[in-house]
Amino acid sequence: MTVGKYSVVNPNEGQALPDSHKVTSSYGNSYHTADHVESGQFAFTAAEAGDYMACFYAADHNPAITLTVDFEWRTGVAAKDWSSIAKKGSVEAMELEVKKLYDTTIAIQDEILYLRQREQEMQELNRSTNSTMGWLGIFSLLMSLSVAGFQFWHLKTFFEKKKII
Repeated sequence: MTVGKYSVVNPNEGQALPDSHKVTSSYGNSYHTADHVESGQFAFTAAEAGDYMACFYAADHNPAITLTVDFEWRTGVAAKDWSSIAKKGSVEAMELEVKKLYDTTIAIQDEILYLRQREQEMQELNRSTNSTMGWLGIFSLLMSLSVAGFQFWHLKTFFEKKKII
C-alpha cells in the first residue's frame, strides 16, 4: 500500500501552478495524474516490484520561477491511517497497538519469505557456478597436459632427426 500527499507551498496570486504531475512505476505504468492543482493526494497498491516516481512538470517561465512542493510518501505499515481506524472501530489504544504490531509482523514475515526465496536462488546459482568452474578447471588441466605432451613429442622427434639424442 502506498499513500502520498502533496501541495504547492505558498502559491502566490499569479504564480503558476505545476502544469501536471504523475506517479509512475519503473515500467512506465501510471498510477496517478493531475493537471493544474494546488494540492492533492493519491493511494495505490503496488502491483510491480521496483522504484516508483513522482514527477511535477512546470512549463518554461520568463522570468524563471521557483516552485516549492511539500511532498509526503508513505508505504507499507506507515501508509495506514491508524487514527481513523481507531475512530471508525472505536477500539481502545491497546487494541490499536496490537493491530499495528500485527501488521508490522506480517510485513516482516513477508520480507523474510522473500529473502529466503532469494537465498535459495543464490545458492542454486552458486552451485551451478562452482560446478561449471570445476569442469572448466579439469578441461584446462587436460588441455595443458596435452599441449605439454605434444611439445615433448615434437622436441623428441626434432632432436632425433638432428641426431642430438
